[in-house]
Amino acid sequence: MQIYLPIAEVSVNAFLLLGLGGMVGILSGMFGVGGGFLMTPLLFFIGIPPAVAVATEANQIVASSFSGVLAHFKRKTVDLKMGGVLLVGGLIGAAFGVVVFNYLKAQGQVDLLVRLCYVVFLGIIGSLMFVESLNAIRKSRKNPGPVKRKKHNWIHGLPFKMRFRVSGLYISVIPPIVVGIAVGILAAIMGVGGGFIMVPAMIYLLGMPTKVVVGTSLFQIIFVTGFTTLLHATTNFTVDIALAVLLLLGGVIGAQIGTRIGTYLKAEQLRILLALMVMLVCAKLGLDLLLEPSELYSIGTAGGH
Repeated sequence: MQIYLPIAEVSVNAFLLLGLGGMVGILSGMFGVGGGFLMTPLLFFIGIPPAVAVATEANQIVASSFSGVLAHFKRKTVDLKMGGVLLVGGLIGAAFGVVVFNYLKAQGQVDLLVRLCYVVFLGIIGSLMFVESLNAIRKSRKNPGPVKRKKHNWIHGLPFKMRFRVSGLYISVIPPIVVGIAVGILAAIMGVGGGFIMVPAMIYLLGMPTKVVVGTSLFQIIFVTGFTTLLHATTNFTVDIALAVLLLLGGVIGAQIGTRIGTYLKAEQLRILLALMVMLVCAKLGLDLLLEPSELYSIGTAGGH
């Protein structure tokens, strides 16, 4: 069943969009990520313009993350205090990111920027997570038992400390705010929740337990992506409501399924699966940038870039 998307100005299969939304929702519930790192490139692949894909996907992430975080609230695995600190940085980063996005859109360079950002960030994060997860699995086989987190590192020497009881931490608020700012910028420019950056940072940099990381990440993602969607809709008018609704429907259902699947897998297994998906998407985007396109020229508006 074909449906016309007025803002994107393309026709796509409605069931395909529902399926993509459901798949990304499952990832959201399993890994504590918004799923935009996967969905936005997939939207590129089916012909959605990058500017529209970025702005609209931020909207879809709100719903899938909200659905996922409800399940984590029931299990009491959400650190609201840490989520609030991350959110402060996230809102600042999102506002700055939208300004940069709009400037590059006016210069006609936003499509290239978005694709390059995906290749660079997904390549680095995917490789690091894959190597670390393999090492964690090997250690757990040699010495079964819970993996101990590093209790003290350079972060514990920073000022403005705050106690986060749910996470069992007493650290400075500076690192969480910086992580939040970085994630907010990514949300605005790349149309992602930033979970693929935030989840590793919360585990390895802040030292949070994995069971709390997923719910807390989703909690923060809801507000940052909601704010990003609002800014994109009011400044560059690239949010396609028809596309968003179809992705939302699939995402909400998929998040509940993903949350249940996540309870049956070990933390190391979850991380290595996420790393593999990140690396596959990165490889596909990289090939698209390097290989010669089937159509060398495209028709644009008068005076466009």
